[in-house]
Amino acid sequence: MHIEVKNLEKSFGKFQAIHNTSFQIEKGQLVGLLGPSGGGKTSLLRMLAGLEQPNSGEIYFNGKLANSLSVQDRGIGFVFQNYALFKHMTVFDNIAYGLKVKKQKREAIKERVSYLLKLMELEGKENKFPHQLSGGQRQRVAFARALAPEPQLLLLDEPFAAIDAKIRKELRIWLRNLINEFGITTIFVTHDQDEAVEVADQILIVQKGTIEQQGTPWDIYNKPASSFVASFIGESNKLDVPVSLTGFPELADYPNSNSDIQVLIRPEWIEVRPENTSHLKSAGQEGTVKHVHFRGDSWFIEIEITEGLKVFAYQAINQEVFQPGDKVNLLIHKLSVFTPTETRVLENRAKIDPMPVFI
Repeated sequence: MHIEVKNLEKSFGKFQAIHNTSFQIEKGQLVGLLGPSGGGKTSLLRMLAGLEQPNSGEIYFNGKLANSLSVQDRGIGFVFQNYALFKHMTVFDNIAYGLKVKKQKREAIKERVSYLLKLMELEGKENKFPHQLSGGQRQRVAFARALAPEPQLLLLDEPFAAIDAKIRKELRIWLRNLINEFGITTIFVTHDQDEAVEVADQILIVQKGTIEQQGTPWDIYNKPASSFVASFIGESNKLDVPVSLTGFPELADYPNSNSDIQVLIRPEWIEVRPENTSHLKSAGQEGTVKHVHFRGDSWFIEIEITEGLKVFAYQAINQEVFQPGDKVNLLIHKLSVFTPTETRVLENRAKIDPMPVFI
């Protein structure tokens, strides 16, 4: 299903949940709605499902206006955060529920449910009740029930929030494979950036009822449209202007009094080396290691450049381990500057050898 949303508005009393929001989703894509709590993610999802009506704006499914369509006529499967399974029904009956509502034949229902039980790795559990299953198994039943009537659109409202971290990671991969199997357009709400980046084809960053940015996880991470997006996806050092950093003379061009200007540096853009390193030393600056933390696959290093100015970077575990108090050379390869009107990525100009001048 192709989805187009135009100028959507939604208020609850005096609170405006969605403001002038427009976006498109291509057929078969897995799209993550990502943003802070209260940003409008669930409101968008519920309006797509027909559970809430917009105050204004249009929703189109495959080019046809869907605003007035009932929930039943939208061709949507919905998976809730708390599973919402029928406690008094067996696994089989839960999955078969939508098919029975559509009054499909008994043999067709049995065939469809059996197929989904196998796909969800729930064979042998069809006669169990929800309370007899693990959290991960209950979530798979919820997915099977949503997919049973063969919807054109699957909506997921934080589907893995109630599941422990280890199982959640396993289910991310499972979800990606499941969507590939069905080729169904899927939108899922999450506040977990790792979850969105790992499984989504596209991400919609939602804040204060508007879409801050839409794009692939790679594009959003590498070309964030705002300082909010850059700080929400991935980790960044946030520095306020004025700041003086070796190799970035352009920073002096920004007015010191403007609080809307922000400098962000991804930790992977920072290279930490021993103090006596000669390679590109002139492009770096001195710093002092303040804290070192082990993160399992890397070291987290906090470095003080000048009094009150600290940045953090990562060090591979197979490289030299620094200790608090060590003097280091800090090479910042690039950084991003965000203003109200533009986003700029600046490269460290001191790394580039000046061209020879011939007279």
